[in-house]
Amino acid sequence: MKQQVTSFLTFQENNAEQAMNFYISLFENSGIIEVQRYGNDGPGKEGTIMKAIFELNGKEFICSDSFIKHHWNFTPAISNWVECRNETELVDLFSKLAENGKVMMPLDDYGFSEKFGWIADQFGISWQLNLS
Repeated sequence: MKQQVTSFLTFQENNAEQAMNFYISLFENSGIIEVQRYGNDGPGKEGTIMKAIFELNGKEFICSDSFIKHHWNFTPAISNWVECRNETELVDLFSKLAENGKVMMPLDDYGFSEKFGWIADQFGISWQLNLS
């Protein structure tokens, strides 16, 4: 069996499902593959995500709702890079991901790209959006 590397997103506010559904609504060829939930016997809150697998345009991700409150959260040191096909797609994704989030680099020409932007979305996940 071939070893696979997959990004794992650990949510600490019981919002993994909300984030996952938001992300799959933004990208083509995306969907939920599998969801495992905590039951009434714990250790997480009943109904929250123990482990969910989803795809964003063919790229697999895993997420969960952590029942342990860690002293860390998401950081922009790790981000998702998205190559946008055109400016309309770039502006649309930027606008949706920036809503209730934080714009770290507004859409602009930074020399390495004609148009680029960097956002931490409402869940704290970082996205770098680039015009291909």
